Formats: sequence, C-alpha cells, structure tokens
Amino acid sequence: MNLLWFILIGAVAGWVASQLLRGSGLGFWGNLVTGICGGLLGGLLADELKLDIKAGSDLVNKLVIATGGSIILLLLINMMKKKS
Repeated sequence: MNLLWFILIGAVAGWVASQLLRGSGLGFWGNLVTGICGGLLGGLLADELKLDIKAGSDLVNKLVIATGGSIILLLLINMMKKKS
C-alpha cells in the first residue's frame, strides 16, 4: 500500500509542478517520474535544512515536500536546457 501512495503522491506532485512552471502537464509518465524524483530531492532538502512543514495531515506534508522538490528539479532542468 505504501508503494501505491508513493506513486500517487509522485504523480500529483509532478503534475502540480509542471502546471505551475510549464502551464501544461508532462503526461502521466513524465509527471510520475518528475514527482518521484522531486519527492526524493524535496525529502533530502527538507532533512538537510531541518524543515518541519506543518501543512496539515501527513499526506499533505508529503505532497508539499514532493511538489517543492519537483519544482526545484524542473527549474534545474530548464536552466541546463538554456545553457546548451
């Protein structure tokens, strides 16, 4: 069941991040990969910075962290694309 939540949170976080930055989604698989990688990045950053996010329930906290990490990930990818 945890894997299912991980995938669902990743897909939603990737979709939200792509909507905020690109204005359109990346498709299910693109959103999923972005959200999962962003969730891992957001989790690492939150731990390193000792962030204690209290946005509501545990599910909402995970979604906020994964979305933040996905946004950072998409910004980094966009910066790298512009340099090349």
